[in-house]
This record gives sequence, C-alpha cells and structure tokens, in this order.
Amino acid sequence: MTTTAPGPGHSPAQERPTRPPRSGRRPLTLRRRESRAGLALVAPTLLVVLAVVGVPTVWTVLLAFQRVRLATLRKTGLFGEFTLDNLDRVVHTPGFAGTLGTTVLYSLGGTTGSILIGLVAALVVRRPFRGRTLVRASMLLPYVAPVVAVAFVWQVMLDPQLGIVNDWGQRFLGWDAPIPFLSQDSTALWTVIAFEAWRYFPFAFLFLLARLQAVPGELEEAARVDGATPTQRFRHILLPQLMPVIALLWVLRFIMTFNKFDDVYLLTGGAAGTEVVSVRVYQFLTARTDVGAAAAQAVVLAVVLLAFVALYLRFFAGRRDT
Repeated sequence: MTTTAPGPGHSPAQERPTRPPRSGRRPLTLRRRESRAGLALVAPTLLVVLAVVGVPTVWTVLLAFQRVRLATLRKTGLFGEFTLDNLDRVVHTPGFAGTLGTTVLYSLGGTTGSILIGLVAALVVRRPFRGRTLVRASMLLPYVAPVVAVAFVWQVMLDPQLGIVNDWGQRFLGWDAPIPFLSQDSTALWTVIAFEAWRYFPFAFLFLLARLQAVPGELEEAARVDGATPTQRFRHILLPQLMPVIALLWVLRFIMTFNKFDDVYLLTGGAAGTEVVSVRVYQFLTARTDVGAAAAQAVVLAVVLLAFVALYLRFFAGRRDT
C-alpha cells in the first residue's frame, strides 16, 4: 500500500478538523436554568410583597423620624427634616410602660390559652366516634366567623343587665350582683384574653390534630402493652412528638396576638385596663392626629417584638439541641 506525501505547500494545520469559534458565554448548566426558571416564577409574587409590605414599612420608618401631623401628611415628602423627638415623646409619654406590659400579658395569655384549648380539642377528636366530622367542623366556627359578629355575641352574653352569663351566675352560682366583665378593671383584661384564646384555638387545633394523626400507632400500642397509663403515654410519647409544632405555633400566635387590634377595640375600645399597643397607636393617629408619633411607637414596639421573638427562638433552639 502506497501513501502520497504531502505537497510542498501543504501544512499540518490544514489536516486538523476545524473547530467552531468559542463564544464568550459558557453554556448554562441544568441547575442554573432551574434557578432562573424558579426566580422567574417567584418574581411576580416577590414584587407584590414588596409593594404591599415593603413600601409601607419603609414609609412608616421614615415617618417615625419626621414631625408629621395628619393635616400636613400630603405635603410631607419622603425625606423631610428628620428628628428624634417622636421617639423621645413616645417613650416618655405616661402610660407607655403600662401599655407594653398589658400587651405582653395579653399576648402570653391569649397564645398559651389558644394552644392549650387546641391541644385538648385535638386529643378529643383524635379517635373515630359517631359524629366526629360534625364536631371537628363546629370547632372551626370561632375562627371562620366574622370578628364583628362574635365580638357582639360576647358583649351581649356578658352584659350586666341582659347577658345570659350574669343571669345564670345569679340564678345558679349565687352571685350577689351582676359583674361588668368588659368595663371593670379587674375582669376586663382577663375577659379579653379568654376571648382571644377561644377565638383562635382552631388555628392550633388544625396543626396539632394533623401532627397527632401522623404519630405511629405502634408506639402507643407498645406502651399500652407495657402497662403505661394514658397520662404516661401522653407525656412520654405524644408530647415529644408535638413539641416542635407547639413551639412553632407559640411563636406565630404570639406575633399575631401582639399586633392584634380589632378584638380588643371591638370588645372594650381599650378601656378598663385593656389598652394594648395597637390601640394606643390608633389613638395617637386618630385622637391626636400625630402621624409621626404613631409611626415612632409602631417602630419601637416592632423592635421590642423582634427582640423578644429572637430571644425565644434562641432559647428554644438551645434546649432542642441539648
């Protein structure tokens, strides 16, 4: 077999196959394409959240450091004359510490009460029985009913003259006189806490019931065979399974209750020792028409809430890791 030698004008580079020119961009990997697709899907929701939450939050923070009244709000720009007088007035205004303490007590009581009632309700309807579906559906009524309607019902029930609670108390419990639950300093706050716990226990009930139904039945069956009592089974089997859910519920409900306004305002209007921070902010805004002070108070209390929640989360995380 004979081969022909390359000619004198032939170069070795001409024998190599030509490669396409390299572009300046590297081809996207599958992970990067998925990331971009996910970002494109989330972008509309992110923009809506920024418009609905981000812009009002930034504007509130800016107003907290400006002297703004309700009458001059339209003339005030975003970057006016900044001052710390609003924060100083809010902190040193009489009643600020008392209102903060009332809010913490109201939040702790309402949060703990709603979780306890929700836990008891979840344990009651955990096992099948006749009419369980109807009972479970009825337990959601306080949460789904309009707050105006349920607040009016509670006002009528607790009325000293027309309420059924005072009527039964005097008739069956031997009360000497009707009790003004919503207008007496010694009972108004506890009544509002009871209303908060009753109204929002279905929120905890749904989460706890879902977690209870996910607990393997073999664990309880083995404990029952070993002779464990119902209390021991709850303490050593069910409660450890529920603790992460209870901790999450506690944080969520505390944040929601700390910012509550409509429940307290509809029941008492903030009177009789039930003035919480949200009602105080509303009164600064409407009665005093002081937008700057109202915004400053909202910012101060938001910082307090964030610090409290951060300390709680750190404490719980440390206990759980150990």
